[in-house]
Amino acid sequence: MMRKAILKEDEKAPLRERSISSHEQDEDLVLNISLRPKRLNEFVGQRELLENLTIAIKAAKSRKEPIEHMLFSGPPGLGKTTLAHIIANEMQGKIVATSGPAIERAGDLIGILTNLGVGDVLFIDEIHRLSKVVEEFLYPAMENFQIDFVIDKGPYAKTIKFNLKRFTLIGATTRSGLLSAPLRGRFGMTYHLDFYNVEDLINITKRSSKLLDVSMEEDASVEIAKRARGTPRVANRLLNRVRDYAQVKADGKITMEVSQKALDMQGIDKKGLDYLDRKVLKAIIEFYDGGPVGIESLSATLNEETDTIVDIVEPFLLKIGFLKRTSRGREATKLAFEHLNIEYKREVQKELFGSKKKT
Repeated sequence: MMRKAILKEDEKAPLRERSISSHEQDEDLVLNISLRPKRLNEFVGQRELLENLTIAIKAAKSRKEPIEHMLFSGPPGLGKTTLAHIIANEMQGKIVATSGPAIERAGDLIGILTNLGVGDVLFIDEIHRLSKVVEEFLYPAMENFQIDFVIDKGPYAKTIKFNLKRFTLIGATTRSGLLSAPLRGRFGMTYHLDFYNVEDLINITKRSSKLLDVSMEEDASVEIAKRARGTPRVANRLLNRVRDYAQVKADGKITMEVSQKALDMQGIDKKGLDYLDRKVLKAIIEFYDGGPVGIESLSATLNEETDTIVDIVEPFLLKIGFLKRTSRGREATKLAFEHLNIEYKREVQKELFGSKKKT
């Protein structure tokens, strides 16, 4: 009965597009490219990181050298790919983009590396998913700008060294803890991108609305920003959904009322939570009395992949204080109970547990 209660609210939800997912979807590709800033002075948010990048780029240009290898970490949708493209533009080089899962063998990198020019950028997304063999193949390329490849086998095997031009490797990861120490140590600069504040997201939605030639009122941009989970990619996607609704229902003009109705229709509440976020919180509260619960047990209960919960759901719930990780597992906080209008009884339970423990 309890499982049915959890799934009842959104029993058709898995069939619905998850508008607030921070992972890039197929429809995002064209939209993101059209809205992507080209220069550092166009990038909104992450001020401290931008200041450091500005200095590093100016210094590298003055020395007429490529910028150092760089690692960006943080939840998806915060601008890691965009920053890689901006750095390539600022350094007046080309960018070659790939991902960890796409590079299956060391040989897959040979053609990419040998075609890079001085100052070009090789961008590897999800770099934590590189295989050990490919990772070790990258070490001499990053350190000495050389690669070794073997011709023939057995006693006839020969190792040939190939000199590369001085390129810049930019890696991006959502799971920095999975990076090996040797690979991490070869990056000259490492930066973590955090969730954006509402003010920055308002500016991003305003900029995007101008580029899309959409009429939007001030308070409507605030409403979209508040529900965007601190993520520019989500803000742009929500703007696109609201734009669709406005064109059909409101003559194309985005007002506060239009944005509220469009976002409510998408199942996104005032805090930016959707059906999957609420499903996770309700499972912890109603199945496990608020927690703690191990991630594997939670995944089995919800019939969701563990990576989906860890990579997509948890980061924002942790950020807004609805969820916390403990040594014993995940716990829903008092804020989560209040948001879901569920009576909070955790304090009473802790007191009873504590008194029993003392006796």
